[in-house]
Amino acid sequence: MLVALSFAMFACFIYLLISGRMSAVATLILVPTIFALIGGFGPEMGAMVIKGVRTIAPTGVLLIFAMAYFMLMTDTGLFDPIIRRIVGAVGGDPVKILIGTVALGYLVALDGDGATVYMIVLSAFLPIYKRLGLSLPLVAVLLLQCTGIGNLLPWGGPTARAAASMKVEMSEVFTPLIAPLLACVVWAFFMAWLFGKRERSRLGIVQLDTAQMLEQHPPAGWKLYFNWVLTIGLLVGLVMEVLPLAYLFMLATAIAFVVNFPKHQDQQKRMAEHAPAILSVAMMLFAASVFIGILNETGMASALAKTIVAMVPEALGPYMAVVTALVSIPMTWVVSNDVFYFGMLPILAEAAAHYGVTGAEMARASLIGQPVHILSPLVASTYLLVSMLDLNYGAVQKQAIKWAVGSSMVMLLASLALGVVPLVK
Repeated sequence: MLVALSFAMFACFIYLLISGRMSAVATLILVPTIFALIGGFGPEMGAMVIKGVRTIAPTGVLLIFAMAYFMLMTDTGLFDPIIRRIVGAVGGDPVKILIGTVALGYLVALDGDGATVYMIVLSAFLPIYKRLGLSLPLVAVLLLQCTGIGNLLPWGGPTARAAASMKVEMSEVFTPLIAPLLACVVWAFFMAWLFGKRERSRLGIVQLDTAQMLEQHPPAGWKLYFNWVLTIGLLVGLVMEVLPLAYLFMLATAIAFVVNFPKHQDQQKRMAEHAPAILSVAMMLFAASVFIGILNETGMASALAKTIVAMVPEALGPYMAVVTALVSIPMTWVVSNDVFYFGMLPILAEAAAHYGVTGAEMARASLIGQPVHILSPLVASTYLLVSMLDLNYGAVQKQAIKWAVGSSMVMLLASLALGVVPLVK
C-alpha cells in the first residue's frame, strides 16, 4: 500500500507543481497531508511533520541569515566593483553575460553550497539581467547546473555519503570522477553559449550605463574594505566549518548590521525592506518540511526505494553500475540523499558484487543523478534561487529538467568512455 500511496502522491505533486494550478507552498503542505490521511497516518501526522521541521530547521536558519547578509552587502555597495568589472568585460552582450554567469557560478560553487552560489552570483549579475531583459528562467537553469556539479565536491555531501555507504576511501570515488565532472562543466558553458545566442537574437547587444545601474549605492569608504574582509572571512569559515554554518551567518549578519548601520532605526528599515523576500523563501522551505517529514516517517520513501530495487531483473546483474546510474537520475529527485545512499545503494551494491562490480564503482555510478537531484523539492537552496529571481517554482522545474538530465547523461557517457563506471562486468 505504501508504494501505491507514494506513487500516487508524487504523481499528484508533480502535476500540481508543473501545471501551476497550486502554489509551491500549498502543494508542499496539502498534498502530503492528504495522502497521509488516506494512508491512515492521521494520529501520527503531527509528530511526523515536527520531525521534518527539525530536519529542515538548521538549513532554514542558514538561508534566512544568508539572504539577510548578502542583501545587506548589496545595500552597502560591496558588489559594485565586481559589477563594474563585469560590465566592462562583457558589455551588453547576452552571450558573454551568460558565459560569465557560469564562470562565476562554478568559481563560487567550489565551497559546495548552492545558497552561496545564488546569493553571490545574483548580487553581481541581477542588475545586468534586468537592465537587458534577459530570460531569468534561463539564468536559473544555468545556475542549477553550477550547483548540481559543485555539490559533488568531497565536502558537498553526496560524494561523502556514497563513499561512506560503500565503505571506500573518498579518493577512490571522487578522483576518477574529476574528468566526467569537467565534461559537465564544458556542457554548462555550451548551454550558456547556446542560451546567449538565443537571447542575442531576441535582444541584440545593449549599451549598459554602469553609473546609472549603481547610482543607488554611493561609495562606502573604509566600510567597503571592512565588508570585504568580513565576507572573505565568512567564506573561509564556511569552507573550514569552524562553527555551524547557520551560526556563522548569524554572527556575520549581526556584525554587518552594527558596523554599517549603527542606528537602530536604520537597522529596522533594512530588515523591513528585505523581509518580504526572506519570508517567501522561509515559507517555501518550511512547507517542504511537511513533505519531507511525511515522506520519510510514513515509510513511503523507503518502500519506494526497495520496490525500485526489486524491479531490476536478474539478467541486468552484469550491468548493475549502469543500472544504478540510470536509477539515480529519477530516484535522487524523489527521495533524499540519505534515503538513496544509505537505504537504496547498499541493496544495489550487494546485487552488483556477485558480478564483480566494486563498491567504488557503484559509488561513482550512484552520483550520476546529482545534476537532477538539485531540482528536487527536498533541496532547500532551490527555493532561494526561485525567490531571488521571482519565478514560479513549477515553471523552473519544467524548464530545467531536460537540461539537468542532459548533464547527467554527459557525466554518464564520459564515465563509461573513461572506464570510471563499467558498462558490463
